[in-house]
Amino acid sequence: MSVLLVINIVLGAILLVMAGNMLYTFILGKTAAKMMTEEEFREGMRKAQVIDVREKNEFDGSHILGARNIPYSMLKTSMQSIRKDQPVYLYDQRHSTSVRVARKLKKAGYTDIYVLKNGFDNWTGKIKKKAVN
Repeated sequence: MSVLLVINIVLGAILLVMAGNMLYTFILGKTAAKMMTEEEFREGMRKAQVIDVREKNEFDGSHILGARNIPYSMLKTSMQSIRKDQPVYLYDQRHSTSVRVARKLKKAGYTDIYVLKNGFDNWTGKIKKKAVN
Protein backbone atom coordinates (compact mmCIF):
# COMPACT_ATOMS: atom_id res chain seq x y z
CA MET A 1 0.00 0.00 0.00
CA SER A 2 1.39 3.38 -0.92
CA VAL A 3 1.91 6.16 1.59
CA LEU A 4 -0.43 8.41 -0.41
CA LEU A 5 -3.26 5.89 -0.14
CA VAL A 6 -2.77 5.59 3.62
CA ILE A 7 -2.81 9.39 3.97
CA ASN A 8 -6.02 9.60 1.92
CA ILE A 9 -7.68 6.92 4.06
CA VAL A 10 -6.68 8.70 7.28
CA LEU A 11 -7.87 12.08 5.98
CA GLY A 12 -11.15 10.53 4.82
CA ALA A 13 -11.68 8.99 8.26
CA ILE A 14 -10.98 12.34 9.95
CA LEU A 15 -13.48 14.09 7.68
CA LEU A 16 -16.12 11.45 8.42
CA VAL A 17 -15.62 11.87 12.16
CA MET A 18 -15.84 15.66 11.85
CA ALA A 19 -19.02 15.45 9.77
CA GLY A 20 -20.53 12.99 12.24
CA ASN A 21 -19.72 15.28 15.14
CA MET A 22 -21.32 18.25 13.36
CA LEU A 23 -24.47 16.20 12.67
CA TYR A 24 -24.58 14.97 16.26
CA THR A 25 -24.24 18.54 17.61
CA PHE A 26 -26.93 19.75 15.20
CA ILE A 27 -29.39 17.04 16.28
CA LEU A 28 -28.72 17.63 19.98
CA GLY A 29 -29.14 21.36 19.48
CA LYS A 30 -32.52 20.84 17.83
CA THR A 31 -33.83 18.83 20.78
CA ALA A 32 -32.50 21.09 23.57
CA ALA A 33 -32.90 24.57 22.09
CA LYS A 34 -34.16 26.53 19.14
CA MET A 35 -31.36 27.65 16.84
CA MET A 36 -31.76 31.33 15.97
CA THR A 37 -30.39 33.48 13.19
CA GLU A 38 -28.60 36.65 14.21
CA GLU A 39 -31.65 38.70 13.24
CA GLU A 40 -34.00 36.58 15.40
CA PHE A 41 -31.51 36.67 18.28
CA ARG A 42 -31.19 40.45 18.08
CA GLU A 43 -34.97 40.96 17.93
CA GLY A 44 -35.66 39.02 21.14
CA MET A 45 -32.59 39.61 23.26
CA ARG A 46 -34.02 42.62 25.15
CA LYS A 47 -36.59 40.34 26.77
CA ALA A 48 -34.16 37.51 27.47
CA GLN A 49 -31.15 36.55 29.53
CA VAL A 50 -28.25 36.74 27.07
CA ILE A 51 -25.47 34.46 28.24
CA ASP A 52 -22.00 34.11 26.77
CA VAL A 53 -20.74 30.62 27.66
CA ARG A 54 -17.15 31.24 26.54
CA GLU A 55 -14.36 31.42 29.10
CA LYS A 56 -13.84 34.72 30.97
CA ASN A 57 -10.75 35.82 29.02
CA GLU A 58 -12.64 35.48 25.70
CA PHE A 59 -15.65 37.32 27.12
CA ASP A 60 -13.43 40.09 28.50
CA GLY A 61 -11.82 40.54 25.07
CA SER A 62 -15.18 41.23 23.41
CA HIS A 63 -18.78 40.13 23.73
CA ILE A 64 -22.32 40.96 22.61
CA LEU A 65 -23.44 44.18 24.26
CA GLY A 66 -25.72 43.35 27.19
CA ALA A 67 -24.54 39.76 27.61
CA ARG A 68 -23.31 38.30 30.85
CA ASN A 69 -20.68 35.65 31.18
CA ILE A 70 -21.31 32.20 32.59
CA PRO A 71 -18.46 30.04 31.27
CA TYR A 72 -19.27 26.43 30.50
CA SER A 73 -16.67 25.41 33.07
CA MET A 74 -18.63 27.30 35.78
CA LEU A 75 -22.15 26.24 34.76
CA LYS A 76 -22.76 23.84 37.66
CA THR A 77 -22.00 26.48 40.28
CA SER A 78 -23.70 29.35 38.41
CA MET A 79 -26.85 27.70 37.04
CA GLN A 80 -29.00 28.97 39.92
CA SER A 81 -28.38 32.55 38.72
CA ILE A 82 -30.24 31.80 35.47
CA ARG A 83 -33.97 32.39 35.79
CA LYS A 84 -36.35 29.68 34.57
CA ASP A 85 -39.21 32.15 33.97
CA GLN A 86 -37.37 34.12 31.25
CA PRO A 87 -36.00 33.06 27.86
CA VAL A 88 -32.35 32.05 27.87
CA TYR A 89 -30.26 33.14 24.85
CA LEU A 90 -26.93 31.36 24.62
CA TYR A 91 -23.90 31.91 22.45
CA ASP A 92 -20.25 30.98 22.19
CA GLN A 93 -17.66 31.27 19.42
CA ARG A 94 -19.52 29.05 16.93
CA HIS A 95 -22.36 27.25 18.77
CA SER A 96 -21.16 23.82 19.88
CA THR A 97 -20.57 24.77 23.54
CA SER A 98 -23.93 26.56 23.63
CA VAL A 99 -25.64 23.34 22.55
CA ARG A 100 -23.99 21.47 25.44
CA VAL A 101 -25.13 24.18 27.87
CA ALA A 102 -28.64 24.05 26.40
CA ARG A 103 -28.79 20.29 27.01
CA LYS A 104 -27.74 20.75 30.64
CA LEU A 105 -30.29 23.54 31.15
CA LYS A 106 -33.04 21.44 29.57
CA LYS A 107 -32.21 18.55 31.94
CA ALA A 108 -32.42 21.04 34.84
CA GLY A 109 -35.96 22.06 33.87
CA TYR A 110 -35.41 25.12 31.68
CA THR A 111 -37.77 25.22 28.71
CA ASP A 112 -37.30 28.51 26.84
CA ILE A 113 -33.75 28.07 25.48
CA TYR A 114 -32.27 29.56 22.30
CA VAL A 115 -28.84 29.32 20.68
CA LEU A 116 -27.23 31.80 18.28
CA LYS A 117 -26.89 29.69 15.13
CA ASN A 118 -23.57 30.90 13.77
CA GLY A 119 -22.08 32.03 17.06
CA PHE A 120 -20.11 35.10 18.03
CA ASP A 121 -17.65 34.55 15.16
CA ASN A 122 -20.29 35.77 12.72
CA TRP A 123 -22.04 38.37 14.91
CA THR A 124 -22.40 41.76 13.20
CA GLY A 125 -24.41 43.51 15.93
CA LYS A 126 -23.16 45.71 18.74
CA ILE A 127 -20.32 44.40 20.84
CA LYS A 128 -18.34 45.57 23.81
CA LYS A 129 -14.58 45.37 23.35
CA LYS A 130 -11.89 45.62 25.97
CA ALA A 131 -10.25 49.01 25.85
CA VAL A 132 -6.71 48.92 24.46
CA ASN A 133 -4.19 50.81 26.59
